[in-house]
Amino acid sequence: MIYRSRAPLRIGLAGGGTDVSPYSDLFGGAILNATINLYARASIQPIEENAIIVQALDRHEEQRFDWTNELPINGRLDLLKGVYNRIQKDYGVPLTGFKLSTYVDAPAGSGLGTSSTLVVAIIGAFYEMLRLPLGEYDIAHYAYDIERNDLKLAGGKQDQYAATFGGVNFMEFYEGDKVIVNPLRIKQQILNELENNLVLYFTATSRESATIIKEQVKNVNSNNEKSIEAMHQLKEQAKMMKEAMLKGRLHEIGEILDFGFQQKRLMATNISNSSIEEVYEAAKKAGATGGKISGAGGGGFMIFYCPGNSRYQVIERLEKFGGQARHYQFAQNGLNTWTV
Repeated sequence: MIYRSRAPLRIGLAGGGTDVSPYSDLFGGAILNATINLYARASIQPIEENAIIVQALDRHEEQRFDWTNELPINGRLDLLKGVYNRIQKDYGVPLTGFKLSTYVDAPAGSGLGTSSTLVVAIIGAFYEMLRLPLGEYDIAHYAYDIERNDLKLAGGKQDQYAATFGGVNFMEFYEGDKVIVNPLRIKQQILNELENNLVLYFTATSRESATIIKEQVKNVNSNNEKSIEAMHQLKEQAKMMKEAMLKGRLHEIGEILDFGFQQKRLMATNISNSSIEEVYEAAKKAGATGGKISGAGGGGFMIFYCPGNSRYQVIERLEKFGGQARHYQFAQNGLNTWTV
């Protein structure tokens, strides 16, 4: 038997950063995101020896341990080991050797929620293996709890819920880790046009999101008015984006993205930099009406809204920066698990 799972990565369209505590606890946050057909995958395969093997196939990393109830958290494959440790503690894993293998379709630090989506996928494989009594909200919160509390990793809450639920969602975040996921019923022709007009561009750089997020948290705790007001505006941006998409007002999406890009830069110092600004301006000159940095910022993927047929000029213009436009489609389904 092999127990498998996959969970989709996401692109954030509006409201990014307002899902991070303490802002979401104090003021409430709102984000609009959509999952795409790039995935984090996990599989658990029983083996005949009394050992635990964890491997990240996309990163060519592997660790092997004698059977134990707790694997060491030491900076190597900690997401895989952290999920195992928590599952073992809460539910107990049968005393049989196994191999836990993962693969992610985008590099770590790319801004598509790779780490959190991978945690969801790993939980999914154990869910399938152990028939765990967990619903969608349970799995998403479990992933968040493992990352933020067990592994002490900085970050927000949107990625775990996007990966678990899938589709286009307007999410609300409140005090006490309360999250409400509102699936949006977007007409297929609107999704088709949005997919056609949104260029997903990888800047060929990854970044450490934790540093940016820690500064964002510090700005809220120190009552930095400029940073907090930017987050208020990004929350409003999420509401604007929701209305534009539900009503099919696609001509507004580029402007709404551009509004968010201007606000996002005010949240923390390293969200943007000269290279990102140069790419952004080149895309606008080539026909994009707006765009954003995906995830916490600092590098990774960017998205640009390119109406009409301007996507082709934008992609051509951005070639000189050494990055790459990535083909994608929206994914309607979230976490999926199965046994073979």
